[in-house]
Amino acid sequence: MPGPLEGLRIVEFAGIGPGPFCGMMLADHGAEVIRIDRASGSRGGSQPVTSRDVLARGRRSIALNLKSEQGVALARKLCAGADGLIEGFRPGVMERLGLGPDVLIADNPKLVYGRMTGWGQTGPYAPHAGHDINYIALAGALAHFGRRGDKPTPPINMVGDFGGGGMMLAFGMVSALLSVARGGKGQVIDAAMTDGTAVLMGMIHGMRNMGIWSEDLGANMLDTGAHFYDTYETADGKFVSIGSIEPQFYTQLRQLVGLDEDPAFDAQHDRAKWPELKDRLAAIFGTKTRDEWDAILEHTDVCYAPVLTMSEAVGHPHNADRETFIDVGGDMQPAPAPRYSETGTGRPKPAPMPGDETDGVLADLGFDDAAIAGLRRDGAIG
Repeated sequence: MPGPLEGLRIVEFAGIGPGPFCGMMLADHGAEVIRIDRASGSRGGSQPVTSRDVLARGRRSIALNLKSEQGVALARKLCAGADGLIEGFRPGVMERLGLGPDVLIADNPKLVYGRMTGWGQTGPYAPHAGHDINYIALAGALAHFGRRGDKPTPPINMVGDFGGGGMMLAFGMVSALLSVARGGKGQVIDAAMTDGTAVLMGMIHGMRNMGIWSEDLGANMLDTGAHFYDTYETADGKFVSIGSIEPQFYTQLRQLVGLDEDPAFDAQHDRAKWPELKDRLAAIFGTKTRDEWDAILEHTDVCYAPVLTMSEAVGHPHNADRETFIDVGGDMQPAPAPRYSETGTGRPKPAPMPGDETDGVLADLGFDDAAIAGLRRDGAIG
């Protein structure tokens, strides 16, 4: 079945990380995403260009030389027939190329122009370089990831690049595209990872405002402070996760690990006792292997799951039943999410190599073989 975004054309200027993640999200859900790659074949950054790149799946690729007038003219022509655009350069780069929003929205007043940056298009930090670790630090999130007595630990780049960045841009793009479909104008989406990360911290800000969240690291229920919300090592050196917050779930946890008659565990929310109770739970979980705990705690309301590596997660029965991971070009990748009752998402195509469909995209724009050969001879295309 076609995806819910079928019929939309998005032009993506090649980049790394959150911009491509946004493009993947839109492509996964049915949009035609045409990525403008560099004529040189590189995409910037340190990652190799490969068809195994999950974030680049589901695209068509055209390789343009944006340092040439002809290459810029081709990019403008492509954007003139598009519904949306994604770019992840530093502020001012697209303007210097002659492809800023003033130019492209003048060409195409319905264009949704999505801009992905770490610091945003404005503000004192805007012109400067940064990475996920810096963005989530400034947004007030990184200070709260870690254990008591330890230093803040970056949660890889899930929060800034992808949750607060690429996914937030995808949401903004779809929202603006919906506005256009209802008769609105094209517009610029300024998606900053600092802003998006701050939004992701909304619940924690609310808890702090209500006086139930401490800014001390590892001192709260959700940040490894509590004995009933943490990971524990098992006898075979693996780990399990426990999230028994609600009293009925906590009661079941106590019953299944043999602590239902121990009065020390009655005061679930006595923070002063959390370190002692955590040590006792750690000793108990260390007496059995992860598989043994699975046999006891899986499929109960303890709020339990084994802590799986990526390769383990692919083969877990629950994920297999839901086809959470699918084969794309011989590699297991996360399947598109979420799912729809009336529309599909299909199986993504592997990532194209830069310029794989240059000739096809140009043919769609009305260029014949001779014209395409001339553009290649002049160095406008790769």
